[in-house]
Amino acid sequence: MLSLPAKLSRYASVATLLLKHRGALDDPQQEDAEQLACSLEALGPTFIKLGQLLSSRADLLPPVYVEALARLQDHVKPFSFADVERIVESELGVRLSKGFALFDAEPIAAASLGQVHRAALRDGRLVAVKVQRPDIDKRVAEDLETLEELAEFLDNHGAMENRVDFSEMMAEFRKATLAELDYRNEAGNLRMLGRHLSGFKSIVVPQPVDDYTTARVLTMDYVLGTKVTTLSPLVRLEVDGEKLGRELVRAYLHQIIIDGFFHADPHPGNIFLTDDGRIALIDLGMVGQLSPRIQERLLELLIGAAEGRPDEATDVIIELGKRLDGFDEAGLRRDMTDLIVRYQRATLEEVQVGRLLLEVNGTAAAHGIKAPPELTMLGKTLLNLDQVVRALAPRLDVNATIRQQSVPLMRKRMIKSASPGTALSTMLEAKHFAERLPGRVNRVLDALAGNQLRLKVEMIDEGAVIDGLQKVANRIALGLVLAALIVAAAVIMQVPTSFRLFGYPGLAMILFIMAAGGGAMLAAQIVAHDRTRRPRT
Repeated sequence: MLSLPAKLSRYASVATLLLKHRGALDDPQQEDAEQLACSLEALGPTFIKLGQLLSSRADLLPPVYVEALARLQDHVKPFSFADVERIVESELGVRLSKGFALFDAEPIAAASLGQVHRAALRDGRLVAVKVQRPDIDKRVAEDLETLEELAEFLDNHGAMENRVDFSEMMAEFRKATLAELDYRNEAGNLRMLGRHLSGFKSIVVPQPVDDYTTARVLTMDYVLGTKVTTLSPLVRLEVDGEKLGRELVRAYLHQIIIDGFFHADPHPGNIFLTDDGRIALIDLGMVGQLSPRIQERLLELLIGAAEGRPDEATDVIIELGKRLDGFDEAGLRRDMTDLIVRYQRATLEEVQVGRLLLEVNGTAAAHGIKAPPELTMLGKTLLNLDQVVRALAPRLDVNATIRQQSVPLMRKRMIKSASPGTALSTMLEAKHFAERLPGRVNRVLDALAGNQLRLKVEMIDEGAVIDGLQKVANRIALGLVLAALIVAAAVIMQVPTSFRLFGYPGLAMILFIMAAGGGAMLAAQIVAHDRTRRPRT
């Protein structure tokens, strides 16, 4: 664990970073956002992952910060080959020379959690071997402890006006980070995505080698190719970039809408153009998963935005999100209309579906709707995908591609909902209903035969309403009679008479007394009735 001076230094670094950028959030600038991304890179691997998590919180950060953090990548020095050899031999239980026919000492890529080496198995199969950094699990555990203590402090002192549960966010971050430290999870993600995209002939997903994969070592197919964003002009002339870009968009729509399982980190370093002209998706440490309900609503949102129907898109946001105090539906609909109209007017170079989703999230948050985290993660994913698609096909109309795919996607979703598993579930529910139906019918018939069947209908009690109106009419009539007695007494008071009470004309005084008594009785009745009708709290 960290010593006290080291921990205090870590606290100071993070606290300084938070305070420095808290004020900048009110007037967000691209320069400040890029500086925050660089500062998180300098703090190490855990904070790089934290920046990636924050890039999925458009409800907390302005779009420029979300975009800068979404492109956050690690630039770290590789560790020694001696450590690589020691870790691989310890994990696989075999000497490097026995397990591999070739193992390059120089890594082809180095990241915050591990690095990748090119190698060949004994049968000549080329593979990429990802090896975890020495003691990275301890370093991550120490950083997580620091961040969790800071999160607890922020929660206890009402940071962000209690709009954010930092401890809950850190619990989510811990779960995702620890899962990424176990390379067996990534191997499972590679297998699943490979199955889901098997129908896309222009998309390739490297598959893991199970016998050479452990929690700290991942061995998978080696991809012969080049990063999409570093392609030379000559290579761009030789490939059909528009076809590949359209296929890549289709593949991601399929992942999101049909499978509900998608590659959540398609930054330029993770998308390759292979030597045989296909697109390779690598590094599946970070994936997203969507429920069927969210999948269907997201398709409606994407189609509504692509076809310029802001009301439909707003309805989806309201349905998916959580309404907070101060929810302003009219303001949300107005700003969503402005956003989608602006999106429709954008040129092909300006259209970015990922940025649109992030702005939708920010607009929803500004009007009292907390959008589901899956929506922001998807926005960050599509923001990175936009950059890759632009590198392949700068003139590709992503809107048109989404519109063209809307009908096939809906058809596939319907076919998937009619799968054998769904049909079996429906049959089981029908069987359960049929088994209970005779007993329920018998109980209804027995109650009917025994004159015990009763229907409970909640409606206005007309008798009670009429009684209430009658009481009001009676009180008004009594009030009029009392008023007439008072007026009559006042008139008779002027008539000379020998019959007197208390020195005043006797008949007039009798009328006054009767009016006073009736008024007192009416007042007492009203007070007593109002007390009995007072609602309980």
